[in-house]
Amino acid sequence: MKKYDPDSIRNVGIFSHGGEGKTTIVEGMLFLAGENNRLGRVDEGTSLMDFEPEEMERKATITSSLASFEWNKYKINLLDTPGDDNFVSDAKLCMRVVDGAIIVVSAVSGVRVVTEKVWDYTNEFAIPAAIFINKMDRERADFEKTVEGLQGAFSDKALVVLQLPMGSEENFKGVVDLVAMKACIFKGDASGTYDKVDIPSEFADQAAKYREKLVETAVEMNDDVMERYLNGDEIGQQEIDQCIKDGISNRKIVPIFCGSGLKNIGTNLLLDAVALYFPNPLIKGTVEGVDSKGQAVSRKMAATEPFSAFIFKTITDPFAGKLTLFRVYSGELHPDSVVLDAKKDEKERIGQIFYLVGKKQKPAGFVSVGDIAAVAKLKEATTGDTLCDEKTAITYPQVELASPVISFSLHPKTKGDEDKLNTSLQRLMEEDPTIHYSRDEQTKEFLISGMGQIHIEVLVAKMKRKFGVEVELREPKVPYKETIKGTVKVQGKYKKQSGGKGQYGDTWLELSPLPKGGGFEFADKIVGGAIPRNFIPSVEKGIVEAMQQGILAGYPVTDFRVALYDGSYHDVDSSDMAFKIAASMGFKKGMEQANPVLLEPIMKIEVIVPEDNVGDIMGDMNSRRGKIMGVEAKGHNQIVKAVAPMAEILKYAPDLRSMTGGRGTYTMEFSHYEEVPANIAAKVIEVANKEREEKEK
Repeated sequence: MKKYDPDSIRNVGIFSHGGEGKTTIVEGMLFLAGENNRLGRVDEGTSLMDFEPEEMERKATITSSLASFEWNKYKINLLDTPGDDNFVSDAKLCMRVVDGAIIVVSAVSGVRVVTEKVWDYTNEFAIPAAIFINKMDRERADFEKTVEGLQGAFSDKALVVLQLPMGSEENFKGVVDLVAMKACIFKGDASGTYDKVDIPSEFADQAAKYREKLVETAVEMNDDVMERYLNGDEIGQQEIDQCIKDGISNRKIVPIFCGSGLKNIGTNLLLDAVALYFPNPLIKGTVEGVDSKGQAVSRKMAATEPFSAFIFKTITDPFAGKLTLFRVYSGELHPDSVVLDAKKDEKERIGQIFYLVGKKQKPAGFVSVGDIAAVAKLKEATTGDTLCDEKTAITYPQVELASPVISFSLHPKTKGDEDKLNTSLQRLMEEDPTIHYSRDEQTKEFLISGMGQIHIEVLVAKMKRKFGVEVELREPKVPYKETIKGTVKVQGKYKKQSGGKGQYGDTWLELSPLPKGGGFEFADKIVGGAIPRNFIPSVEKGIVEAMQQGILAGYPVTDFRVALYDGSYHDVDSSDMAFKIAASMGFKKGMEQANPVLLEPIMKIEVIVPEDNVGDIMGDMNSRRGKIMGVEAKGHNQIVKAVAPMAEILKYAPDLRSMTGGRGTYTMEFSHYEEVPANIAAKVIEVANKEREEKEK
């Protein structure tokens, strides 16, 4: 098999907000590289990269896919990533393993929410970036307005225009290469072929203006070149190219290209730029991790070093098994070798190694440092794990992904579905680490949590298609609780005589409230043998069982104390069961008299939004019975900190998206329980009691 020198490998991700046309651009690249004999179309369902049925149905990228192909003697590993906010964590995992990012922006809509997110990811992982302004052929396409928007949004880097569009909308016919100072006029038949000619006079002045800005920025990357430029020397194209390459690698320059993915204009020039300007995979020299003892270590990126790789994606299939995608950071990997999953401390045997183009597999033979590949049927390894040589173990840092923002309760449609539910969810969670699955012990519901409603709906569709499991999604129940506000003393007495041995238990209990979060306390205050010691655990057990269903609405009771201070017994008729029942009766009677109230879970929530939206967010939070705890700045955004009842924010995710145009994000976690206002409590109790009555019918 062909061995690729790291210097000829380019690991690139293509990122954007959803619907900006990045997959169409990738399809053009694959067509030009000879990986497809026709131009794949997302809207026609012929895309090589969007091959999942859910993607074909929605005509959008839902999961990242890899395309490995050759271009001008370079091996390009291209990761096509989702742009929908529901699936953007997949894009973040891909950003972790690439050495260059192409950010696609529409010439019509400009910078959008996920554009900003993926830009932040490039900064988080220190990834060189380039921008491709797409859809120059569309109505209302405006190149200069889009460039201004980009420079305003991403002012932390020098954004440098390397190509100018020749015309726009239906008159868009090609681009001016500002480095070579030539015009590339495309045939317009989506073949990607073009003629390189002198710049037409109508574009000459604009080209000269942008060329001057380009050269001025480029020469700043090299002191010697800049000195010569300031002295009036002519700077050659090769030197400008090298300055641009250095500026991109050092993350000081972000070049701007343009074209039309749909008409395949500029796609090949973008590939040329990737090969010429983007760094090779060994650019950073070393990679940081921890050894088997948890000590920080550095590993040199070299083929001669022990093998290590990071798993950034897992694809599950009930028939073909599991496919694991990884990037090699050191050493080489060969079939039939045994490696260590350092995170799980499990050994894995390596089978055949593949390169991928969408779902198409190409045998790789072996894979070396800097390359990206896939291997099938690993047993334990999952996304975020490190594979390495077992004698020199190293674990690379995992990617911090956003916490789920919305939950639904899962209800299997049949008994067969229920039996297969756990297994199918575990397999899908291997594929998507942002899915969380749990069981609420109080409500007895199975809860599935994800990044948005679309995320959960796609998961349900995959479960049905891949594993034949059908479930119904419902809004999760709020785990209310009950407590008492007053102190009372009551008698709980159980006496039963029905011939033969009877039942007798007599308890005197004092019920009193505990501070918030106090839970439950039981105190034995019996003196003088009023109740024999062996029956006292049964009294506590009777209360513990009874407190699982409060008297208001059947919710568990919390934050109270019970003191057993007196009682009586019968030498023959008293038993554990009698005292358990007596205590249960006493508890229920006491709770009725001790001013019982309903409690609701209060969530701590942090909402990150642009400054323009802060007022709306605060007003909306107040309308949800929330309390604003503070506002603080975070970059261009503001963090609104609040607490609010869970019942009021179960569907906050779509509401926040609507209020902020998708620019807001939030995290929330449980904080504490608080008393429900009386008017709302009455409605909750009424609904809960109706449900109990229907169950008992």
